Amino acid sequence: MDNELVVEKSWWKRNWKWFFPTLLLLLLFLLLFGSILSSSIDGTVTDIAQAYSDNSLYEKAIEKAKMNKRVLEVIGAIEPIDKLAILEGNAIYSNHNNSVELSVRIKGNKGKGKMDISAHKNGNEWVYKEINIRVKEPKEEIQMLKDTIGEK
Repeated sequence: MDNELVVEKSWWKRNWKWFFPTLLLLLLFLLLFGSILSSSIDGTVTDIAQAYSDNSLYEKAIEKAKMNKRVLEVIGAIEPIDKLAILEGNAIYSNHNNSVELSVRIKGNKGKGKMDISAHKNGNEWVYKEINIRVKEPKEEIQMLKDTIGEK
């Protein structure tokens, strides 16, 4: 029998063939992630973040919807909008963040739908140009434009 000492290869010699492809994939992932953040999606992300932080925009619209007789018949008592609904929705700010087009899901005790809000800022208050509620069951769009013209 030989009593020779078995010398193990270093980590580098055992794993060099996996190191470079892994490094390449990591760099490609970071490049892809960076390009997504710097693309036009970035504007959408900041608009949704702004809508997320501007509670008065959608809370006042919900209050107006709660006073609409047809909304109460179809959707019922509307629950407060949760923050996840804002993140799932769509928001587009324009005119130096003084105008907004917002779409957010709403839920009531009789049904659910989407609320579309078009508003502009007058000082610190939102003035609603249009508030519509779209319902799938029964398929209907409830327009509340006449309820919101000139009101804050």
